Amino acid sequence: MTAQSVMIPWQDRPEDCNDIMWRFSENPIINRYAIPTSNSVFNSAVTPFEDGFAGVFRCDNKAVQMNIFAGFSKDGINWDINHDPIEMQAGNTDMIESDYKYDPRVTFIEDRYWITWCNGYNGPTIGIGYTFDFKEFFQCENAFLPFNRNGVLFPEKINGKYAMLSRPSDNGHTPFGDIYISYSPDMKYWGEHRCVMKVTPFADSAWQCTKIGGGPVPIKTEEGWLLFYHGVINTCNGFRYSMGAALLDLEDPSKVLYRTKPYLLAPAELYELTGDVPNVVFPCAALTEGDKVTVYYGAADTVVAIAFGYISEIIDFMKKNSI
Repeated sequence: MTAQSVMIPWQDRPEDCNDIMWRFSENPIINRYAIPTSNSVFNSAVTPFEDGFAGVFRCDNKAVQMNIFAGFSKDGINWDINHDPIEMQAGNTDMIESDYKYDPRVTFIEDRYWITWCNGYNGPTIGIGYTFDFKEFFQCENAFLPFNRNGVLFPEKINGKYAMLSRPSDNGHTPFGDIYISYSPDMKYWGEHRCVMKVTPFADSAWQCTKIGGGPVPIKTEEGWLLFYHGVINTCNGFRYSMGAALLDLEDPSKVLYRTKPYLLAPAELYELTGDVPNVVFPCAALTEGDKVTVYYGAADTVVAIAFGYISEIIDFMKKNSI
């Protein structure tokens, strides 16, 4: 089995837009009531699958219980999301209990689609699972001890090992956070933890001075791994989440080659400013086609939106505006 190549959702840059990335004019693409039980649908992950796309979606129900749901789409914009959450079977472990699941990422590696998510096991940690068809799902051992969030797998092994970014945290709304990388020989035992990126000094780049976290699965380019990530500033009105990008070394992703000083996308539209958690742009997935990239992000912890850009322009922007 191999991952399929299909045309990604795309909209050309508006003539009056000079931004490096721009929003889809028909955002949001998934509204908060996309399935009968949902209070919100956001922070979700998609991937090419067969002749279209498949995804794993965070749907909080009207009791605000957090869970992940599978869905399918022909065009990457109009989605049919299952009304029932994913039921996990035992993968490389019999311990598949979970108090909650949220903020999934998904990537194809070798012969299957791997999913990571924030898993509730005596606090938030990183859950791992896999599927071959987005119908049956198998849960593996949690990657780390609580507390951790934003587990993001690389789409291929690095030096013969699986690699994952994460953001060690606390049990609440973490007021701190740096990005780390960890390695595994088998998707069960994880170690070799290394710091990748720290938050920035307030005076240097305030939008990412409180905490940062990996976003979509890193994109392999000739110049390095392109990582979109979220950055947070703690304002007098609470946390504000924006999106930036970094370029990591291909052989040693703990080395940051470039990192955006300005953000690429920040809350500005009504659906990003207003919702269950205002002022949030939270990227979780990216689709590529040649030089084009389409990023899926949660907006205001309520809906799903997309934005577009050119990989070459983003890398060039990083080089000219690196912190």
